[in-house]
Amino acid sequence: MVISTLHGCGSTHVESKPVHEVFRGQTVWDGIVEIFDLTGHPKAKRCYAWSHPEGPDDKGERFVTVLELPPVVSPKTAVQVSILRDIKKKHFSS
Repeated sequence: MVISTLHGCGSTHVESKPVHEVFRGQTVWDGIVEIFDLTGHPKAKRCYAWSHPEGPDDKGERFVTVLELPPVVSPKTAVQVSILRDIKKKHFSS
């Protein structure tokens, strides 16, 4: 449903993959990435998606979707791109 709403296309779940991202010896993300094949998207054939707690006391939930467009080629690179986007948002909004 989230993929359809955000990207305006259909999707079929393919598989789930664990991703553990470490930076300077510290875990920056550890979770399961859901992999979807897309139908009807003009550029991407695949999308990676996951959710994580967010907000005060982590009571909210944030859904993240990343299209498989360069440089994104795998669940791991999708997580890396998402982390970089979040860092840039925080840096430029401060």
